[in-house]
Amino acid sequence: MEQNEDIYLIQEAITGDDDAFTQLFQKHYSFLYKYLLKLTLNEETSSDLAQETMMKCYTHLSSFKGEGKFSTWMISIASRLYIDSIRKKEREKKKATRLLHVLSRQLTFRSNSNGMEWSDTFSDFNQLQPEIRTPILLRHYYGYTYEEIGSILGIRTGTVKSRVHNGINTLRKEWDRDE
Repeated sequence: MEQNEDIYLIQEAITGDDDAFTQLFQKHYSFLYKYLLKLTLNEETSSDLAQETMMKCYTHLSSFKGEGKFSTWMISIASRLYIDSIRKKEREKKKATRLLHVLSRQLTFRSNSNGMEWSDTFSDFNQLQPEIRTPILLRHYYGYTYEEIGSILGIRTGTVKSRVHNGINTLRKEWDRDE
């Protein structure tokens, strides 16, 4: 019965009845959101992906063949969007890491060519992993709060605090060794 109702709403939505799609959206949104929340463990990301999924469903509704449940089709779209978002984040992280390495080499070259001494402190700092170095730089050089850094980097505030703390401890150990 439920699938028949979905098929009716889909047929109506395809013919241009936006109210039918709204009913379909309202009927399945909770299920979709809960699925994405379990997948992402993040409310904001889940909400964004749910909206994006429903947009894809709306624009590609005519490609739904009716061979399975609408909810199954919708979840497959959501899953692909989630995987795509993960891949995009990974590409962005790699790009940021490469950029940090290039900038570091440029700074070293410029300081050496200008007759400036490249400090051991900055060299030690530059040896930290990018995911540790970035929060320290944002916190102690630019003065962002832990919450702002978490928002910028897309990580939890507690993670930011632990990365800053652990990174500074690593630097202190390195400095103690140098003395």
